[in-house]
Amino acid sequence: MSKHSEEEPLDLVGVGIGPFNLSLAALADGLPGLRTAFLEQSTAFRWHAGMMIEGATLQVPFLADLVSLVDPTSRWSFLNYMRHRERLFPFYFAERFHIQRIEYDAYCRWVSEQLPACRFGHVVNTVRWDTARRAFDVDFTRVGADGEAQGVGQLSARHLVLGVGTAPHVPEHLRPLVDDETEPVWHSAEYLAHRDELLSADHVTVVGSGQSGAEVFLDLLRRRPVGREGLAWIARTPAFAPMEYSKLGLEQFTPDYTRYFQGLAEPVRDRLLPQQWQLYKGVSAETLGDIQDELYRRSLDDTWPDVMLTPGIDLRSVGRSGGRLELKFSHLQQASHGTLATDGLVLATGYTERSVTTLTESMAPHIRKDAGGRPQIDEAYRLVLGEPVEGSVFVQNAERHSHGVGAPDLGLAAWRSAVILNALTGDQAYPLPSRTAFTTFGIDGTWHAPGGAMVSSGVSSGAVPG
Repeated sequence: MSKHSEEEPLDLVGVGIGPFNLSLAALADGLPGLRTAFLEQSTAFRWHAGMMIEGATLQVPFLADLVSLVDPTSRWSFLNYMRHRERLFPFYFAERFHIQRIEYDAYCRWVSEQLPACRFGHVVNTVRWDTARRAFDVDFTRVGADGEAQGVGQLSARHLVLGVGTAPHVPEHLRPLVDDETEPVWHSAEYLAHRDELLSADHVTVVGSGQSGAEVFLDLLRRRPVGREGLAWIARTPAFAPMEYSKLGLEQFTPDYTRYFQGLAEPVRDRLLPQQWQLYKGVSAETLGDIQDELYRRSLDDTWPDVMLTPGIDLRSVGRSGGRLELKFSHLQQASHGTLATDGLVLATGYTERSVTTLTESMAPHIRKDAGGRPQIDEAYRLVLGEPVEGSVFVQNAERHSHGVGAPDLGLAAWRSAVILNALTGDQAYPLPSRTAFTTFGIDGTWHAPGGAMVSSGVSSGAVPG
């Protein structure tokens, strides 16, 4: 296999091309003289391919595209994509603020195919700091559509950005079943690839009370015969709860809230995050309404659909009995136990952040950690590094512990990319607003109270929300 290198270090190399690094690549494309490359192991852009259920929409408005909330004049905006597709008028008359997920995926692919900095089929193996050259060396393997290696190479860059995304989360005690290809047990990330198998099963159980679990359950419900649905939907949460989507509630996904959260003491942040689960783990009210509407339609002949929806369930184990899957569970509030026989199992158990330290193992001694052993990340989304590393390592969607619930939110993608580019260039490459929310999230220094009154406040760094 051939080995290729570029002598002059680039300004920035990105690892991974999901929506967040693609946003960064698109905004970097508008800065003259900035030399970048973004490497992705897949051979083309694909975003949650297993959950491209027909009709499913984004949970954020179309303005949360790759660039618009920072630079609405960018040629990489969603509206410009629609113009190129000659679909602006149909989109205008459709009056859709929330676009279909499949349309967002196609838009991102359109951008990725035109940006010269995006290089697909590049598997990054290691990154390390070269003290002599004062740059990062990025070793990669080029792969073909079949996944076979075609060559190796190396890039050098003054700075890095890691956008390695998330991985499907499977509870440890259920992992052997998911890994066994003979078992009808899949994570929701693989749902579409196995939908036909699930539809042919006599009974299917969906586990998980988030948006993915709700969408899978609804899709199966709509496709199974009336009166013979054979479906169960169970979850640990005490209710199938709606996601927080009030207008003021959504201000917790603003840069103002991100700055506020990042400035809190670490123990406060750690206690606050679990309390905010409905900001990102609930189900859209529209999807919950669609489920109830479908169930009601199926009960018009005075019979109840053959479904079971039960929250408060802890799935303890899954085994085999009489050729079927046997789910053993306990009810968290009743402290009771039971079993459920099913023929297919979908685990909508969420996603976990991929560790950014895997690629940076050679720099591990230089990465500062917080009290919880997690990488410290500053206000500009940089890993806090010690000597001798002089370059910056930025991260995308790896900072929920330090920056809050907005880390995985598409609505903050363009803003975070602009923050990174401003830090990278040492200039206001993209001017950012000083205020983005009507809510004032904290009292720092002098607080401006209603009526023009000034209230001075001393804030204890150990304050913990009640």
